[in-house]
Amino acid sequence: MASMSMWTFLQAMCLVASLSMAVPENYEDDIEVGFEPNYFNEITEGDNMEDITVSPEPCKSPAFTKWDKLFTMLENSQMKENMLLQYTDDIIKVELQSLRGEMLQFVAQYGGSCASAVESLVRRAGTQTETRLQNALERVREVSADQYRRHDTALQQLLAGSVNQAARLERLENGCVKWGGEGMPPQAKSIQTRHLMQEVIEPENGGRLEKTLATISSELQTIREQLTLYTRSTFANMLPSGCDTGLLFPTRSSTAHVEVSAKKTFQTNAVTICLWVKPTQVLNKTILFTYSTTGNAYELQLVLNGQSVFFTVNGEAHLVEASGAVQESQWVHICAVWSSQQGLASLWVNGQQAASSPGVAEGHELRNKGSILLGQEYGRHFRHFSKPDTFDAEQAFTGKMTGVNMWDHVLDSKEISQQARLDGSGCGIRGNVVAWAVSDIEPKGGVKLIY
Repeated sequence: MASMSMWTFLQAMCLVASLSMAVPENYEDDIEVGFEPNYFNEITEGDNMEDITVSPEPCKSPAFTKWDKLFTMLENSQMKENMLLQYTDDIIKVELQSLRGEMLQFVAQYGGSCASAVESLVRRAGTQTETRLQNALERVREVSADQYRRHDTALQQLLAGSVNQAARLERLENGCVKWGGEGMPPQAKSIQTRHLMQEVIEPENGGRLEKTLATISSELQTIREQLTLYTRSTFANMLPSGCDTGLLFPTRSSTAHVEVSAKKTFQTNAVTICLWVKPTQVLNKTILFTYSTTGNAYELQLVLNGQSVFFTVNGEAHLVEASGAVQESQWVHICAVWSSQQGLASLWVNGQQAASSPGVAEGHELRNKGSILLGQEYGRHFRHFSKPDTFDAEQAFTGKMTGVNMWDHVLDSKEISQQARLDGSGCGIRGNVVAWAVSDIEPKGGVKLIY
């Protein structure tokens, strides 16, 4: 217990010592405390010595201890601190009042111009908005008027067509009435009342009219069937996309193929191949297009596998596949696109992207002076100066092919879709490496050039 009291006393002494050393540093004025005894018992000349009672000993000043002196110093420092805080508060109040006055003066001086500027800006924005609304209304009125004119024209055409049809029906009725004999009543004027007319007609004339109408109906049905067959046959033999010529691969044989001569030699890092095909029969592996070089017989290949299309670059290990793209006896437009940058390859079917794959032969470069083959492949034993005469019949293509083009760069989606229109003129778009109807082609093994 005594040790604890001693430790508390030492802590208090340290605190007092630190405060006594810090107080003179925090204030500019020095605190002077006098401890000498002060005596205020001096006798002036005006005092009467007789009236003064002399005490036996002078007055003694009270004795100040160290604690009294310390508390006196603390009180003086506290007073000075309060004075400084009050002074700081007064300064802040004065500065805030001055700032407020300056702000009021600024608002009074420039508030009018700012308000006028804002008002002018709002007025100008309102004028622009009103102008735009008026322009939009004018455009809407113009479009409405144009639509009204179109609708009116269409209605006029429909009315004229209905009048024309009514006249033709009336002529047909008149002819039927004449064929029916003189006993036909004059009020029978429409087809809808023919069954009523037949009840009034004499048996011989009525039988003859009914037989005549049945004969005409039978002949019309026969003509309609013949026109349908002719239309189907014409459409089946017609080449797509405005192409004038095509290739017919009649049978699957070991000699049927077509050799194509490129317009120029090329060595490129990108390629686009487009063609129209109409396969007669689709098996597991059917070759459409092959580009071979002396070092690699499988530089580029387009292959049908069932209803899927494969596009390979630099061998079968690097390919992209589009499933369900081909149907037997139907024209389909196929485009294969590849770029060595990031190895991005894609297949387009009828103008739409059907498959895409990165990392296909990335960084590969197509060699020049190669050979292009349609409907077959040379195989892995190909040499540039010793081309084989026969091929694998199981891989041969059967059907029709046209619009074969090749570019040494990547085509965009718009250029591809323009070629894929069945009733368009896509055959007029030709490649810069292989151009259909321009590049030399040599059909062999029974392949025919059709028109």
